[in-house]
Amino acid sequence: MNKLSILLRGLIKENPVLVSMLGICPLLAVSAQVSSAVGMGIATTFVLIGSNVSIALLRNVIPDKVRIPCYIVFIAGFVTLVQMILHAYAYPLYQALGIFLPLITVNCIIFARAEIFARKNTVMNSVMDAAGMGAGFTMAIFAMASLREIIGSGTWFGFALPVLKDFTVPVLAMAPGGFVVFGILIAVVNKISKGKAIKRKEFGCTGCPSAAVCSVAEKGDAE
Repeated sequence: MNKLSILLRGLIKENPVLVSMLGICPLLAVSAQVSSAVGMGIATTFVLIGSNVSIALLRNVIPDKVRIPCYIVFIAGFVTLVQMILHAYAYPLYQALGIFLPLITVNCIIFARAEIFARKNTVMNSVMDAAGMGAGFTMAIFAMASLREIIGSGTWFGFALPVLKDFTVPVLAMAPGGFVVFGILIAVVNKISKGKAIKRKEFGCTGCPSAAVCSVAEKGDAE
């Protein structure tokens, strides 16, 4: 695979949220406002790139038996760095993201790319993969937040929109609205790809970063 295809596949074909169904928790939690959603997307992308680069550099050094704890150390380190930067220079965003900022540490998107891609590929390819997946996540959360904020609150990036502010659907700005918009976006992606993007195998143990230590996966392999 060339570097461009690695970069682009995270947008639609292998979108981590709308196809692989990973990272749904922050997607639903911080997508009521576009500003928070963009901040989460950028933070997640930064951690993705940093962890992928670190793991790709040390892939021949990290023993298989302790690779998951090593991933956690790398990811937690980059998340801590992001927290410190936001706390110092973007405190309102730091407050808006709340507990979901440190929870990037256990985001399945980052673990999955570390296990599936970074530990098996070069640094440059790992950077392209992380950037593509991060862009796919950011695109998904941005689209979802835009729909929820515009239709649910009549604003966009906090600015009131003429006419729309008087004809809102408040439920979309609430928790149930997140599930509604999420379902709509999945349907749109499925329609665009004519059902080819969402494959059954992507929901199995193969795509799980913990498959190697999971008894269910081992049982499946044995069968």
